[in-house]
Amino acid sequence: MNNSLKPTPRVAGWRKPCGFLDYVFGTKLYRLTLAGHAAMPTGHIPTDMWPGDVNRGTIIVNGDFELAGRAIRDAEAPWLADGISADWLATVSTFDWLRDLRAAGNEAARQRGRALILRWIDTHGDWNQIAWLPGQLGSRIANWIGHCDFLTGGSDVSFQQEFYHSLARQISHLRRVAAYAAPGIASILALKGLIFASLAYENNKLLERSLRGLNEEIERQVLSDGGNVMRNPSCQLDYVRHLIDIRSALRNCLREVPHWIQTAIDRMAPMLRFFRHGDGGLALFNDSREEEGWFIDVVLTRSEARGKPLESAPHSGFERLTSNRTTILMDVGAPPPKGYDSMAHAEALSFEMSVGKERLVVNCGSHHGDSTAWITAQRTTAAHSTVTVEDVNSSEILELGGFSHRPINLSVDRKEAEGDIWIEAAHDGYKRTFGLVHSRRIYLGANGGDLRGEDTLTGEGNNKFVVRFHLHPTVRASMVQEGNAILLRLPSGSGWRFRASGGVMALQESVYLGSGGTIKRTEQIAVSSATQHGAGLVKWAFSQLNSD
Repeated sequence: MNNSLKPTPRVAGWRKPCGFLDYVFGTKLYRLTLAGHAAMPTGHIPTDMWPGDVNRGTIIVNGDFELAGRAIRDAEAPWLADGISADWLATVSTFDWLRDLRAAGNEAARQRGRALILRWIDTHGDWNQIAWLPGQLGSRIANWIGHCDFLTGGSDVSFQQEFYHSLARQISHLRRVAAYAAPGIASILALKGLIFASLAYENNKLLERSLRGLNEEIERQVLSDGGNVMRNPSCQLDYVRHLIDIRSALRNCLREVPHWIQTAIDRMAPMLRFFRHGDGGLALFNDSREEEGWFIDVVLTRSEARGKPLESAPHSGFERLTSNRTTILMDVGAPPPKGYDSMAHAEALSFEMSVGKERLVVNCGSHHGDSTAWITAQRTTAAHSTVTVEDVNSSEILELGGFSHRPINLSVDRKEAEGDIWIEAAHDGYKRTFGLVHSRRIYLGANGGDLRGEDTLTGEGNNKFVVRFHLHPTVRASMVQEGNAILLRLPSGSGWRFRASGGVMALQESVYLGSGGTIKRTEQIAVSSATQHGAGLVKWAFSQLNSD
């Protein structure tokens, strides 16, 4: 049994430290308490409704394994491969990849799925510090139940006994620990697993208790404008998707769907649209990833929610500016509250910009792995398109997750007239350290080809600061006009010119982790300046060449 991996802050574990329980769960005596009967489900079995990837499924059938940017050859038990991260083990342990095998659609895929499950039961069928965390456990139970027909159809009795016996043990453990799941999406996943189990095994008391717990989590985690308390666009996608799963499971099992589930979906789906760039992917805020545009389309279609994306999300703390083909997404809110900020970024007043289906200005993204250095680096203010003072973060990042000091007073004002949009926002994240308040004013013209901004620091002292604009890896940048401007060329050939005053402009190296894994080299525009007697101002502009 591989219990040596320690969860990183990224792997959502427990609501509170549970070192003693970890010890208890790993004992032989505790394993005996999980002895379950290999009973087949007696109720209507919820079925998985999401499309898989045929290519990934074919790779698995042929003996290899690819997941989350990691390729493993001759993968009899990919979760035992050398060098895998705790985050990767957590991902593979959800068994989301079963739908890729199902998409392959042949008997060989069924047999490969059974072989992998039997191998997993052999190596991780007893408690494991990461694979048996409440969120991973809930996902795995829902996926095993949702793929029962695919896995057990035509199988022999011995596989069914092993499969259902392990499923019963996992359900038994999840019933004990679901209430201790870490705040955020992990608690939703744990409850989803219990809801699927209660439907499959016709346990009405467990169903009522789990739905009651889900309602309480929605009240805690879904904000009034439909955003999520973690302020993470990828989590927004996850919330909508899993609520759709629960709604569909109840419908398919001929159960009444509580009105608050559909209400939550109706509120969250427009906010998911809010976070999309022109390429269909998501903005990179607070540990988010781009995600796959086609899958977001499927989720939104199945949400049955027709609401349009908001322009202003005051409870979530984001603004969306759209003119012609240009989209701006800006973080104007406070960091997530304690308990939900484990992977939040110090990104105050950062923004992203896309033109049509092409991204121009971005944040650097997030690192999904075990490198604490990379995880921390991606959370810093310098990894975002905003202002950094003296290379200090606008929120004080804790290495084990979360923030210490953070902005307390934030303000935002939005005005529109004849298609022109102005956003003026401020935060005091640098007040305690440097006595400074950062204000950012952005103007987007009605034709979408004129973006102007002002970054102002007011307060006290003389401090160096940098205004950064990270560029998407597909953007080609070059200094022109003797260093007084930067020419930006998008893959389509569209050209933009950047200018700035009040500081020294330069092109510097940067990185981009839009997928959460692969590190791509890119560039950033850095405008360096300094406050004098507590005052500093940098003006900047992106102008589309040959725009109307």
